[in-house]
Amino acid sequence: MSSRRYRQPSQEELRQWHAVTRSVTPIGRPAEEPPEAEPEPEKPAPPPAVKAEIRPAPRRDEQRHRLQPSPLDRRLTGRLARGRVDIDGRIDLHGMTQTVAHGRLATFLHDAQSEGLRLVLVITGKGAAREDRAWHEPERGVLRRMVPQWLNSAELRPFVVGYGEAARRHGGSGALYVRIRRRRR
Repeated sequence: MSSRRYRQPSQEELRQWHAVTRSVTPIGRPAEEPPEAEPEPEKPAPPPAVKAEIRPAPRRDEQRHRLQPSPLDRRLTGRLARGRVDIDGRIDLHGMTQTVAHGRLATFLHDAQSEGLRLVLVITGKGAAREDRAWHEPERGVLRRMVPQWLNSAELRPFVVGYGEAARRHGGSGALYVRIRRRRR
């Protein structure tokens, strides 16, 4: 154990110490009254508090149905494009009206989930581009635009984990890979 040498305080340090100790009131001894300060102007009253609406937390099954399907990850999409992952099922919606296509897609996704399929291909077609189309004629490629909206709908969300545009060998922008949610037991 080493011994420390303490130096003696200088005259200046002693003078400062005594000045500090005189300005401090020891605990238990009454303090001198400070000089009276000018009264502060009155502050305006704070605005009334707004009550926040408290909602109960949604049940777990409600939360699941509110979730939006997520896009497919790049690794899975790349493996699908190279043919290293198999597609479990496919449906072709070419030439169908919106009403028929929506019904068939809903039935197909329900059946795919029941059968335990994990990844399916939904072929919508690209729609034919026509330059001679009049302004009042319906636009082509309707299913290509509508199927993603249907997959996001509350009706089909319980069946879909995620979806993304298919690789060129599977139809490119005219088809979608759809991951099917596992069925709860």
